[in-house]
Amino acid sequence: MTTVELLSVTAAGSCCAPLTRETISTEDAESMAVAFKALGDPTRLRLLSIVAASEGEEACVCDLTDPIGLSQPTVSHHLKILMDAGYLTRSKRGTWAYYKLVPGALDRVSQLLKTA
Repeated sequence: MTTVELLSVTAAGSCCAPLTRETISTEDAESMAVAFKALGDPTRLRLLSIVAASEGEEACVCDLTDPIGLSQPTVSHHLKILMDAGYLTRSKRGTWAYYKLVPGALDRVSQLLKTA
């Protein structure tokens, strides 16, 4: 025979504990959603990883197409999404574009994940 413990209606209705720290604001949630969406693509994660691992955390678009195995316009599209999300900056040198990791850009995502 199985014994079932019944909870009173009052105990079942008061399950929510009070918040113990500040939560993310609506504006920050929207901003972080863009940041996470940019990271939600394997190609963009690889690009970010390659740039972060490059000397000075900077890479030329010409050095990113072969490791990714995609055309330069497609790689540039992915890099633009990473720039719009605040992970990379772009500088032009002659005919080539160089992408650099924004200092602290990954820290924001990491901090949010630590507190989640």
